Amino acid sequence: MVTRWIGAAGLRRSWQSHALLLLPIALILVITVADLRTPEDIHLGPALVIAPALTPSFAGPRATALVGALAVAAQVLIAVFHGGLTTANHIVQTVTLAVLSVIVVVYSAVRERRRAQLAQVRTVAEAAQHVLMWPLPEYIGPLRIASLYLAAEDEAQIGGDLYAATRCDGAVRVLIGDVRGKGLSAIGEAALVLGAFRESAHRNVALPQLAASLEQSVQRYGAELETPEEMGERFVTALLIEIPDEDPLTRMTSAGHPPPLLLSPGHAVTVPSVHPAPPLGVPSADGAEHTLDVFSFEPGDTLLLYTDGVVEARDAQGRFYPLAERVAQWTDAAPESLMHHIRRDLLAHVGGRLGDDAALIALHRTPTVHRRHHHAILGHGATHA
Repeated sequence: MVTRWIGAAGLRRSWQSHALLLLPIALILVITVADLRTPEDIHLGPALVIAPALTPSFAGPRATALVGALAVAAQVLIAVFHGGLTTANHIVQTVTLAVLSVIVVVYSAVRERRRAQLAQVRTVAEAAQHVLMWPLPEYIGPLRIASLYLAAEDEAQIGGDLYAATRCDGAVRVLIGDVRGKGLSAIGEAALVLGAFRESAHRNVALPQLAASLEQSVQRYGAELETPEEMGERFVTALLIEIPDEDPLTRMTSAGHPPPLLLSPGHAVTVPSVHPAPPLGVPSADGAEHTLDVFSFEPGDTLLLYTDGVVEARDAQGRFYPLAERVAQWTDAAPESLMHHIRRDLLAHVGGRLGDDAALIALHRTPTVHRRHHHAILGHGATHA
């Protein structure tokens, strides 16, 4: 079905290119007829260069060469009826048009080759990104999940934000985090944290110990790769959540990450109490350990996890995006619909372009445990901009 859709999209683009090709051809025809009908001292032939110059915007070098040849032929026809081919004015116009057409064809060929190279690079990059960040399922345990990832880097699909989910002893463990920085430079640390979570999440340890394990991995990475200029600048905020299948009491540990929002039917939005430790990679001044917080997550509720790129997104007047206020109107929406509303509203708030990566996960608790994902562990696979 996907192949059929891609094929249909390709045919549609091809049809549009052929339809647009009629525009420069019609332009050549109109200019030629107009020139032939005007007095000989009025020269419209130089305007023929518009046709080949316009063609590369929607067609390749072959079509551009065809239009250029038609334009030169039209100039020759005009010369035959207006003084002959041997007049100096017509010779100069014909030669100039031919040279300009060749230049435009060369430009079109170079542009087409660079476009193909860029498409290949993007394909390889997207494949690597999907190998690194596995997609989240629609259902896992008692949860229905939807996610959204908006990368700040142009043409990027992922950046420094990360998330993952796994089944563990009758519960679902979820990680959401934010690496300092954005774009491709932050992907290495995001991969490190995801790998450490995937390795440690199945061990029968409490969330504070799991957070401590992630902390050790980040510190080892920082000690090996941190430059003197980056001393103390590498860190990751993270939020770990454990949601039992049968018990509404949900456990949470934060390492400098924003607390989640709990959406209940009837437009109720609450913020569970959280006692965050410093971000991963930042030593605690007093040596305090990570704290375990507990709150009630009932069937029918939706837990919204997000990174600071969402709540720190600013509009033209410098105002932050009021996430809690905005989602209050969508507390009854399904997770996929909620992500759609937030994406549209957030991009409208910032004028279409984010200054930092932004990620969200909506976890809707259903009365039913979905067994088919019990042995899967999954990571970033958001709905992209």
